[in-house]
Amino acid sequence: MPRALIITCSDRAFMGEYDDRSGPLLVAAVREWGFDADEALIVPDGPPVGDALRAAVADGVDLVLTTGGTGLAPSDHTPEETAALLYRRVAGIPEALRAAGVRKGVASAVLSRGLAGVAGRTLIVNLPGSTGGVRDAIEVLRDVVPHAVAQVHGGGDH
Repeated sequence: MPRALIITCSDRAFMGEYDDRSGPLLVAAVREWGFDADEALIVPDGPPVGDALRAAVADGVDLVLTTGGTGLAPSDHTPEETAALLYRRVAGIPEALRAAGVRKGVASAVLSRGLAGVAGRTLIVNLPGSTGGVRDAIEVLRDVVPHAVAQVHGGGDH
């Protein structure tokens, strides 16, 4: 069974100032898609995101979905931490995620700086931190992610 890791990137959730609501949505989704996944890992913004991503890639995790840290706030560095690891970008995934938000009337979806790509044999996708953005992303990714992970591993039809 392929393995997935959900990383919630949030200073406030890490400090216990509020409950992580997006991470559990993603854990439930990837389990439904046939991935083995533990509960979401909550890390503070910035370098700890990169540390968690590097550990997941080194551990051979097949899929990492991050939630949070993709906006314009000074503490939002998830895309930069992700970019440092990617050797192949998959531009269509974040484009589709932003477009889905706009189609649903969320004009600010275009402000998400999330990335997607491959590091080692791991597909990494950055998602927004809002539960609405995550729900929209789940709809987009449901049929794409299993196929993409299969391709990363050399299988799946094109």
